[in-house]
Amino acid sequence: MTMKEEAPSVPECYISEHEGFYGTIKNSTRDFVVTEIDIHGQMVTKPSVSDVPQSSNITEACPGANEGKTNIISPKHQHNLKEENCPPVVKDVDSEPGPGQNGDITSTASQDCFDLRMILGQAVCEELEQFTALLREVSSSPNDGVEKNLANQESSNGSEKKMANQELSLGSFPDKHQRANVHRAVRHNFPFLLTVTNQSEIRVKEDPAFKLLSGLVSEEEAKDFIRFIDTKMPNSVYTFRGDDSKEHRTAVHHFLSSRFGKLVETKSFSDQQQKTTAITVRLREKGKPRKRTADDSKDEEVYTAFTLRKENQETLEAISYMAAVLGVLSSDFTYAGIKDKRAVTYQSMVVKKISPQRLREKTSEFEKRGVVLSSVRSVSEPLHLGRLQGNHFDLVVRDLRPHQGHGTLMELDSLVQEAVANVQVKGFVNYYGPQRFGTGQSVQSDCVGLALLKEEMVAAVRLFFTPEEGDDSQNVAKRHFLQTDNAKEALSLMPMSKARERMMLRALHRYGTGPEGCTRAWLSLPHGMRVFYPHAYCSRVWNEAAAHRLTTLGHRARQGDLVWKQGGEEGIEAGETSLPQIHVVTTAEEEEEVYSLGQVVLPMLGNSVKYPENPVGGWYQERLARDGLQSCRFRVTPLKLNLPGCYRPLLAIPHNLSYRLQQGQRAGERQQESNGKSQASGAVPQHPSTDTPRPGGLERQRGGESTMLYPDTDTTRPGGLERQRGGESTMLYPDTDTPRPGGLERQRGGESAVLYPDTDTTRPGGLERQRGGESTMLYPDTDTPRPGGLERQRGGESAVLYPDTDTTRPGGLERQRGGESTMMYPDTDTTSLTLNFDLDSSCYATVCLREVMKCDP
Repeated sequence: MTMKEEAPSVPECYISEHEGFYGTIKNSTRDFVVTEIDIHGQMVTKPSVSDVPQSSNITEACPGANEGKTNIISPKHQHNLKEENCPPVVKDVDSEPGPGQNGDITSTASQDCFDLRMILGQAVCEELEQFTALLREVSSSPNDGVEKNLANQESSNGSEKKMANQELSLGSFPDKHQRANVHRAVRHNFPFLLTVTNQSEIRVKEDPAFKLLSGLVSEEEAKDFIRFIDTKMPNSVYTFRGDDSKEHRTAVHHFLSSRFGKLVETKSFSDQQQKTTAITVRLREKGKPRKRTADDSKDEEVYTAFTLRKENQETLEAISYMAAVLGVLSSDFTYAGIKDKRAVTYQSMVVKKISPQRLREKTSEFEKRGVVLSSVRSVSEPLHLGRLQGNHFDLVVRDLRPHQGHGTLMELDSLVQEAVANVQVKGFVNYYGPQRFGTGQSVQSDCVGLALLKEEMVAAVRLFFTPEEGDDSQNVAKRHFLQTDNAKEALSLMPMSKARERMMLRALHRYGTGPEGCTRAWLSLPHGMRVFYPHAYCSRVWNEAAAHRLTTLGHRARQGDLVWKQGGEEGIEAGETSLPQIHVVTTAEEEEEVYSLGQVVLPMLGNSVKYPENPVGGWYQERLARDGLQSCRFRVTPLKLNLPGCYRPLLAIPHNLSYRLQQGQRAGERQQESNGKSQASGAVPQHPSTDTPRPGGLERQRGGESTMLYPDTDTTRPGGLERQRGGESTMLYPDTDTPRPGGLERQRGGESAVLYPDTDTTRPGGLERQRGGESTMLYPDTDTPRPGGLERQRGGESAVLYPDTDTTRPGGLERQRGGESTMMYPDTDTTSLTLNFDLDSSCYATVCLREVMKCDP
């Protein structure tokens, strides 16, 4: 199997034993159509079951999947969280309360919301209770009033200092609703603990604010007050017990103001009957930001969903373009997964702050750039990564032929039928596909990821900017940066469409190209972009581990393998699902063949996974040691990256797989079919005789062969540039010598040059103006993709180069974009294979094709 672009090698390991055949894929982008399948199992090109995105699942999205596949995580990090709508736990009042008027602080709360055993699980809950018991034992001290409390703040014994630095990890919670439940439950049960989130991990430690407050008031009051703060119920109040000491009340006022002043306001109220004074705390009302109207606030809450169709574009490139047109940030767009570049793809998206009406007004402008929007509608919340069931593929494999010589259509049909049947039953190795590592790149993404895991920031930046072959503007900019270390000049050369590269260069220009500057450059990328590179490295190792596992242990579950199995059905309430659990295969289970190869999983590298308890586990350690990662904790602290890891099934199986074989078609015939212009009856002539004006001249087609008459020419003549079209000539760009500021401009053959320049010099990157020994870069040179072609700006003037065209040529349809041409729908008389199938969101169609065809991509 061949592709138009080079792809990094994927280990050669097959599950089936059929013969296979040869073919070529991605001859054109329209030979590779990807349609997203939403969480309801429906393709996004069809009417949606529900326009409102639901809350994400409780299993963590596997970081290795570019479409956001939901996979198994380690048992400690699996939490059966119920999405309860817990009511606030503080009484709502309309008037100032009297002393002690707090009500039952938990009476209106759903106790399921605070059941830690339900939320965290038995093992983690017991670990938390042991931690808190030790913490309370070490840090407890008598309440001796303000003086004792302030003294405690200044000094602590060795045990207290040790415990103050102790933290306990409760695990990773990928969904924000999960994290909210954990924070709320822990603070309600243990108000003296502080919960801290790092990425998706939640850790607990002693809350210094609680310790100080419990030195000023009773411990029960301190607990109730912390619970009051956490509820943040509007217009709610909390009243401390009566206090006759003005000095003590002043200390409490000062403490609350210094620690919680942004959230609450305090006031003392006297009770004449009981002759006592108490402090009442009220949550501050959230004021509206200055210079913002009510309409602005409403815009913030507007979410518009749509289906995006793109062709031969990266998802992030399309988002950057739409964001620029709409005047919002790229981060305001959310999506369920990244789609292929060299393909026609359909996927769901949600944009924030943009109304459906405004988005519809821009659709015609988007279409000029090959970005088509449909099903525009209002929704209530953004879309989350991994909120998809999978993808549907419609793929065309061209130039089909058997491995052993050329065969008839019937022989090919027999080969394909056998291959499809094998893959339907046995599946294929669930490798990460070539696009995971960057197709056609001299430096793959996993190499950059390895440098980041080793915290070699400068090396990672230079690998990131390693150019490919060619002199397009992107590679020119990269090459200029590596040669000169001048980020500013490289930025002026970098195309506007390259969002990642431009963000990095801006940061490097601002902070320098040393270790600190390179760290800042990586931090300038969104978290999802930063973590992509370490995940690419982990994906490469997983591919190699899968090949090693199959070649050394065979095609059955072996002792020490990790398998996943669904938990028992007992105790599962209606509407709940049982989470998969990781299990180590025993010797007896291997002999009895309790588990199949399809249940075997391999770990993605991370700090929260276990490795197989057989030679494959040792292979992982040896593999990491070869790359210098034997002690890696899979946390890149300077970049705020944490890789907990996950488990990925060894095999994948396509669903709804079907195929059809057909003889090749001519470009003109395919174009007629796609436009619905095929004749209702009668045969279509295979080689119609035509004389057609084409860009380039008059094309005469006879018997399937074409001849260009009166070829278009542009010829430099004395006096100017002669343009010939259809036998007629016109003198363009007459030769002139014109005085210009800075020198004499000479124009010859449509090109101009400044003679005798005085003070303006064209430099790489723009026009350099020198005055009094100082130089200024004017009119920076840019090559910018625009709707209609590539816009080149030189010396403050712009011209559209390489206008976008779709031209029927002998051999197929030629598509020209940005100065590069691609033959679409090439004319063939060979057999083509159309495959239609569904895959889970982390599976790669190119890997599935390789198993069907039995040859490398």
